[in-house]
Amino acid sequence: MLLKVAPAFSLVNSQVEPQSLPLFSSVPSAQSASSFLRLSSPSNGVGSAVVFASKGSENKPLTGVVFEPFEEVKKELNLVPTLPQVSLARQKFSEECEAAINQQINVESSISYGYHAMFAYFDRDNVALEGFAKFFNELSLRDRGQVEKLMRYQNKRGGRVQLLEISLPLSEFDHGVKGHALHAMEFALSMEKIANARLLHVHRIALRNHDAQLADFVESEFLSMQVEAIKKIAEHVSQLRRVGAGHDLAWVFC
Repeated sequence: MLLKVAPAFSLVNSQVEPQSLPLFSSVPSAQSASSFLRLSSPSNGVGSAVVFASKGSENKPLTGVVFEPFEEVKKELNLVPTLPQVSLARQKFSEECEAAINQQINVESSISYGYHAMFAYFDRDNVALEGFAKFFNELSLRDRGQVEKLMRYQNKRGGRVQLLEISLPLSEFDHGVKGHALHAMEFALSMEKIANARLLHVHRIALRNHDAQLADFVESEFLSMQVEAIKKIAEHVSQLRRVGAGHDLAWVFC
């Protein structure tokens, strides 16, 4: 490898220099406006070298010195893809983890879609439970945000987002025994538990593939929030059961 720098550096044989110079000495050269640094053994100077730094116009390139990357870096360089359609950021991200994230994106999208249908139902003029409509709309937007968070993470790790088919959600929640409010809230509790179970499945896949980063992402960004959501909706179910069917108007969210 050839490097040219200014001022120029060159390596010469140390035998042409005085042997009395100490280790790491800087001595001016009488031949030109230059100086050199002598590196030698304290005993006899065997194997020493002298590096010249010249200020003159006849700068000579540095020769005989080859800069090589570390062995670990060379191995990583061989793993860097050259095809334009392949991610450059992907590292230790298994296909199983990538598929699990895409499945979770589908789960969160389906749940968000279901909450949106519940919002539309309770916003009807013949149902007119504005508090329920607002509550389920907020849940729909929350899950939509989780979908986007998973998509961004998938791209960050070098995976590819693949959107799967979303099943058609329920559009009617009237129930002759429970009433529509309790029926919808119990349905929401079931969806939250399904989402939590799927998140735990993604976490297990991450651990099986020794993907500590994915496991930490699921724990810090989803699991705690999911447990809180299950607790909150479970409390709403208990309240509605105490109120009883036909008395939904006594329990309207603010």
